[in-house]
This record gives sequence, C-alpha cells and structure tokens, in this order.
Amino acid sequence: MKPTPQGWPRISSCLSYKNAGEMIDWLCNAYGFEIRLKVEGDAGRVEHSELTYGTDGLIMVGSEKEGYGGTTSAPLRSPANVNGANTQSLMVYVDDVDAHCAHARAAGAKIVNELADHDYGEEYWTDRSYGALDPEGHVWWFSQRTRDPR
Repeated sequence: MKPTPQGWPRISSCLSYKNAGEMIDWLCNAYGFEIRLKVEGDAGRVEHSELTYGTDGLIMVGSEKEGYGGTTSAPLRSPANVNGANTQSLMVYVDDVDAHCAHARAAGAKIVNELADHDYGEEYWTDRSYGALDPEGHVWWFSQRTRDPR
C-alpha cells in the first residue's frame, strides 16, 4: 500500500451532529480531543472539522446534512434525530482509562457500560474499558491495554 497523506490515519470516521460546534467543544473537554481544523459555513454551521487524539487518532465532525450530493447519497444524521439509533461506535485507546472515565463522567458523558476488565484469554489480551454516550447519542468505547502476551 502507498503511504497515506501526511497526518492522516489509514481509516478515519466522520460523525454528524445537530449542534456540531457545541459537540466539538464537548468532545475536546470531555474526551480529550484537539481541534486541528474547523470549517464553518453560514450561521456557524460546521461544514467540516478534524479532531485529533494523540499523534495517530483522527475523527471528522460535521453538522447534519441531506447527503453528499448525487442520486444515491443518504442523509447524515445525529443519533439524537433518529431515536438514538447508531450505525457505528468508536473505540479509543487511552493511557489511564480510570481517570478518563472519571473526567468524561464529570463532563456529562452518560456511562452505559461501567469500567470493567475484558480478558480474551491467555493467548490474547486484557483490556480495561468503559462505554459512554455523548450528549447527542454517539457510542464511544475507551480502553487501556492491561495485558498483552506479545
């Protein structure tokens, strides 16, 4: 495979929000993301943004819209506008998952899976993880590797 563009991971997700500008601030405060780029349109509408986590994590966040154009483009919606339905969840490795969970909870994240150790067996690994919903209902998992047999 050819290298990715500088500063871009091989795979990146894009999340749509009703209130993307507010949610970008919330994601930075509660989960520790940093704004790399934020493109605003009319009335503060977020047309595109890039949020980083560490040196190799990147997500895009934007305001809801009717799609990308073309005849088969589907509308982009926040879970808050589709009865909380999700078609994806995001997983982020953090350095101290216990501290991260406490900070996210204090910032208003709804913890839907409390901190727990997930042991996949002697041949595999153990992660300590929790699951959370952001204020518009996107599902997030945060994990810390606690045992790796490699």
